[in-house]
Amino acid sequence: MKDRIFLSSPHMSDEGYEMEYIKEAFETNWIAPLGENVNEFENELATKVGSKAAAALSSGTAAIHLALRAAGVGKGDIVFCPTLTFSATANPIIYQNAIPVFIDSDYKTWNMCPKALEKAFMKYPEVKAVIVVHLYGLSTDMDKIVELCRKHKVVLIEDAAESLGTYYKGKHTGTFGDYGIFSFNGNKIITTSGGGMLVSNNKEKVTKVRFWATQSRDSARHYQHSELGFNYRMSNVVAGIGRGQLKILDQRVEKKKYIFDFYKRELGGLEGIQFMPKNEWDEPNFWLSSITLTGNVRPIDIIEALEMENIESRPIWKPMHLQPFFEKYDFVGTDVSVRLFENGVCLPSDTKMTDNNLVKVVETIKKLWCE
Repeated sequence: MKDRIFLSSPHMSDEGYEMEYIKEAFETNWIAPLGENVNEFENELATKVGSKAAAALSSGTAAIHLALRAAGVGKGDIVFCPTLTFSATANPIIYQNAIPVFIDSDYKTWNMCPKALEKAFMKYPEVKAVIVVHLYGLSTDMDKIVELCRKHKVVLIEDAAESLGTYYKGKHTGTFGDYGIFSFNGNKIITTSGGGMLVSNNKEKVTKVRFWATQSRDSARHYQHSELGFNYRMSNVVAGIGRGQLKILDQRVEKKKYIFDFYKRELGGLEGIQFMPKNEWDEPNFWLSSITLTGNVRPIDIIEALEMENIESRPIWKPMHLQPFFEKYDFVGTDVSVRLFENGVCLPSDTKMTDNNLVKVVETIKKLWCE
């Protein structure tokens, strides 16, 4: 495995920032459940992205779940959700016994299509919340999405799990909606091994999220619970890793951009290859460099050729409305997401990749155009 080129694997700082905070947690015996690292990680991330408050949680999925709960989403409520995403975006809708309606993508952003969203509002005027995703670190066209949500007075939740460090018109993704969420899973641009964060400018709601996430334990000498609670809080050790990782976020974004530019320079001239879009208002973190194919070479050809060289890649997300569990729910759109899935490949984008690794990837791919 040491010679394998990964899609996107954990990458600790060369400076050892993470170990400093972990060591402090051990020396003070603040291992779990909370402690200074948790409090400071919340403060530092909120400051980094420009949000007023944050809650450190066990996963990005937990953050979406509690964002929906904070938005008042409950049984039978409609929630709009992009179809081109990972299931973690949609699953919390079901946790709340709500009903997802899946919205198509557009080619301009690969994210939620504003025109499809507008049609969905016309079809389901009673919708309670909208979740948008910034796929692969590409920002959604937020001006149009925010305008539609404000017009219809609907809560907006940003799933920025893949886009920490991405800017839309100079502002961090995850800070446009009523709630934003980030993920620190092992494959994300920074990682805590597992974990997530909910951010919002509504400090009262964030305080409530922290309460729910700690089993809704009331302020009493004995154990008392007046509301349903969840075991969703981040541990002090994990938060220490996050504090160290946050220090090198800008370095990771720079390396991801370098990888994307390398691929685009070396592969952009091949017939039938198109790279994921970059718009004038978008400063992506380039979490995963992704392409679509329209010629004789197909995604599976690239995936299998790379695998033969011990190089990891994967298809674009399979749309939710095509998934066996979610196919019974409504979909609004024209199948742009389906075509992206059928024609798309995520190339290895690991920040530990060397130039020799990148050369190996592009040479393996180029050979397919010579056969």
